[in-house]
Amino acid sequence: MIKTVKDKEVATKALVDTIVDGIQDIKGKDIVVLDLTHLQNSVTEYFIICSGESNTQVDGISSSVTRKTREELREKPWHTEGINNSEWVLLDYVNVVVHVFYKEVREFYNLEDLWADAERTDIPNID
Repeated sequence: MIKTVKDKEVATKALVDTIVDGIQDIKGKDIVVLDLTHLQNSVTEYFIICSGESNTQVDGISSSVTRKTREELREKPWHTEGINNSEWVLLDYVNVVVHVFYKEVREFYNLEDLWADAERTDIPNID
């Protein structure tokens, strides 16, 4: 049970790390973690954005993230969207929101530029 602000920060960091691991397990590309904690009126604390090279990979990445967070942290998304078409899947863990994009759809929406004021961390691709 989370009791202090520090406990919440540690739990959120563990969630971010576990999500990134779940993405990397399925070779998700161009992973970006946007830290929104210092921005006023942000909708969440972190966005994690990545790309898949096919609809099948997008679906696989979102399934991997969901499975890994459930098994390792006993967390599950509060809300999901886009599972049916697998072009842009959103996994909402409340304080962390994951965006898994088909590459061309990601380029079109360009969320990184929309949240350009956020602190950005680029995660190297695993080949």
